[in-house]
Amino acid sequence: MGFDSPDLSLNGLLADIAAGKIQLPDFQREWKWDDDRIRSLLASIARGHPVGVLMMLQVDGDRAKFAPKPVAGVTGEHLLPPDRLILDGQQRLTSLYQALGSGRPVDTTDTRGKRLSRWYYVDVKAAAAEGADIEEAVRSIPGDKLVRDDFGRTIVADYSTIDKECSAEMFPLALAFHMPSVFAWQNRYLQIGQDDAAARSERWNVFYTRVLDNFVQYTVPTIVLAKDTAKDAVCTVFEKVNTGGVPLNVFELLTAMFAADGFRLKTDWDTRRAVLTKRPVLKELESADFLQAIALLATRETRREFVAAGREGTAPGIGCKRKDILEMSVADYQRWADPVTEAFVWAAEFLNQESIFAARDVPYRTQIVPLAVIRAVLGQKAAFHGVRERIKRWYWSGVFGELYGGSTETRFARDVEQVPEWADDAAKAVPITVADASFREQRLMTLRTRNSAAYKGIYALLMATGAQDWLKHESMGLANFFDYQVDIHHIFPKAWCAKNGIDEARRESAINKTAISRHTNILIGGRAPSAYLKTLEERGGVDAPFLDGVVATHGISTAAMRQDDFDVFFGDRRERLIAMIEAAMGTPVLREVVGAQVEVFDPEPTEEDDESDLSPASAVAEDLQGSGE
Repeated sequence: MGFDSPDLSLNGLLADIAAGKIQLPDFQREWKWDDDRIRSLLASIARGHPVGVLMMLQVDGDRAKFAPKPVAGVTGEHLLPPDRLILDGQQRLTSLYQALGSGRPVDTTDTRGKRLSRWYYVDVKAAAAEGADIEEAVRSIPGDKLVRDDFGRTIVADYSTIDKECSAEMFPLALAFHMPSVFAWQNRYLQIGQDDAAARSERWNVFYTRVLDNFVQYTVPTIVLAKDTAKDAVCTVFEKVNTGGVPLNVFELLTAMFAADGFRLKTDWDTRRAVLTKRPVLKELESADFLQAIALLATRETRREFVAAGREGTAPGIGCKRKDILEMSVADYQRWADPVTEAFVWAAEFLNQESIFAARDVPYRTQIVPLAVIRAVLGQKAAFHGVRERIKRWYWSGVFGELYGGSTETRFARDVEQVPEWADDAAKAVPITVADASFREQRLMTLRTRNSAAYKGIYALLMATGAQDWLKHESMGLANFFDYQVDIHHIFPKAWCAKNGIDEARRESAINKTAISRHTNILIGGRAPSAYLKTLEERGGVDAPFLDGVVATHGISTAAMRQDDFDVFFGDRRERLIAMIEAAMGTPVLREVVGAQVEVFDPEPTEEDDESDLSPASAVAEDLQGSGE
């Protein structure tokens, strides 16, 4: 990657910006400096102080690697094609162009974000004074050049004409690089002050030498990257040097690259996102997820073509890291965008069938990416019973093995390489994600909130295996999940546990919670299980054996509940949940061994109180009345 490091005149830089020869890559975010920062920047130049190094990329005009856009404030229908793009220094150069080269007031903000229109001046008398504070001499003036007081009712200074500027000895910095205008202003400044001509002439000379000449002669050290610099290298360099802004995401960078080839990535993604996020379970799907899926498929295809051709050397890998995404072509995107969209729709249906209905209940959003890619690879085979069962085993292994919480790109690549073959043919090697997955018995004690994938997984599995609401006596599925306001609540209520000395660790663990409707939870309140079970029987018009069967669908035996025996209940349900997890993962849960070192998990914070302040009867009556029942 070659580069030059010239010192470029500020005057020349601003002229090239105005002509369009210097522009921004489209991935640059908008200019946003406020009035104070602009004034401080101008004061630094007025003192001749350095304001940092610029970085630009040489480009081939109409054949730029990135779609260009003019610097904010540049207007004109006949701009030249850019020969350089600003990578670092946008905020400084845009501020300087608008203040010194645009010929218009600067549209900026104050430090609180309030919109302002400003011209920038230098107080000649203040700047020429002995021991002058140049920072104070640089002034910010309203766009109409009238300074007001008393909440805008009184004009205290007027700089709306050249005579008024000269009388007040306020030099407009917008003239700094147009020498005929500077000399015209100077002549008028001296003419107006005939009574004080000698002093004014001396002040002007000091001002010109001390301040104005610093603008005229100012140069900026610049690094100019060669035009053959690779796209991914440009993006990496940009993010390394652009420490003052918010880091760009890969979607923004790829959008700029594709725009150079005439493809509007953002428009395409917005259309697809509108379709996908109609499904509640995909509400939090991100553009990066979509791009990762396409990168996995594109790199997989490249690898397979390499192997099929019998080429020598190491086959390219499957990947979806930043580098892989930035190397994607428009053709790659267009080749896979439709299959990936279809695959994410399938993934949403898969999750719904596993009783995951809302985005907040998805164990790992990241795992949806390989899930969709696996479907795209398998096509209609994913619907075959045996294939689907193996996909389910892989999915739940990832959830209960808690394998998708950190850096996931390498695991994605392995999943895409291994899972489709194994799902299609059980004789193939078991994927690493399935082989690596393990769940420890004591983990149940530290699962307290839906911050954990495994916590969410337990309740999805319970609903998927037919868990019924204790008041409605219906299985909780997509048809009623949202209407019933199903959520996770305590079985032995917090209030009861507190009164009966149950320790917080067991009270808040996943073992003492289950998914029920809002109506049912309100009816339960904070009462003993023996009491609320009777109320459920009366309210539902059922006998005890019938209700016991309903509660049993949650992996619960009501025998201990009817005796308010928390210890027996807790041990029994732990075993039932373990059996359910083992069935989903296809592998035994790791049990504690007496004398062995126990792995310690940090307990999660408890959830918000899920017990109603209303009495059970009044709460149910009020809630059911509001629901029309």
